[in-house]
Amino acid sequence: MTDLRQTLTAALAQQGMGSSDFDLNPDLAVPKDRRLRPAGVLVAISLVEEVPRVILTKRSSVLKHHPGQIAFPGGKVDEGDTDVTAAALREAWEEIGLPSELPEVIGLLPSHETVTSFQVTPVVALLNERFEIRPEAGEVAEVFSVPLAHVLDEKNYIVESRSWRGTRRHYYTVPFGPYYIWGATARMLRNLAGVMQ
Repeated sequence: MTDLRQTLTAALAQQGMGSSDFDLNPDLAVPKDRRLRPAGVLVAISLVEEVPRVILTKRSSVLKHHPGQIAFPGGKVDEGDTDVTAAALREAWEEIGLPSELPEVIGLLPSHETVTSFQVTPVVALLNERFEIRPEAGEVAEVFSVPLAHVLDEKNYIVESRSWRGTRRHYYTVPFGPYYIWGATARMLRNLAGVMQ
C-alpha cells in the first residue's frame, strides 16, 4: 500500500480551506460570540482486508448527544492531550480499543466547524495490523468499516435536508448498506474525497 500512503501524504500536504456545518446553509446565522472547542477524530484506514476500509462507529442510542449517529472515533481535546492527534488517538483507544501505537498517522485534513461549536480536525492514519475491537458500551453501539473507494467517490454523496430548530438544514450523506452516514462525518469524508481527486 505504498502508493496509497504516498497519495494520501501528498494530498494532505495540499491543505485547503476547512469546512463547516454552515457551508450548505447560508441562512443559518453563525453566532457572533461563539467559542470553538478543539476536537480530534481518527480517520483510520485499515489495510488488513482485501481493500482499504475506513473504520467508523455507530453511537449508542442512549447517548444524550447524537444518539445512533455514525461517527469517527474521537472527541474533544482534554487538558492532558498535547494536540488534536493525541485526542483522536486517546479517544480511539477509549471508544474502540485501538492501541495508540498502531495507527500510522499520515496527516491532517482541514478542520470542520460544527453547529455545536466544535472545531474538529480529522487525523488520517493507516492501520497495518488487526486489533481486538472493544466498543465502549456506554458510547459505541457498533464498530464497522466502509470501503475507502466508496467514500472517495464523489458520486456517492447526496445533499439532503431536514427541519432543524425551525429551519430547513441541508447536509451531505454518503449511505453505505444499512448505514446512514450524514452530517459532519459525511462532510469530513467528502473533504477527504476532495483532497484525493
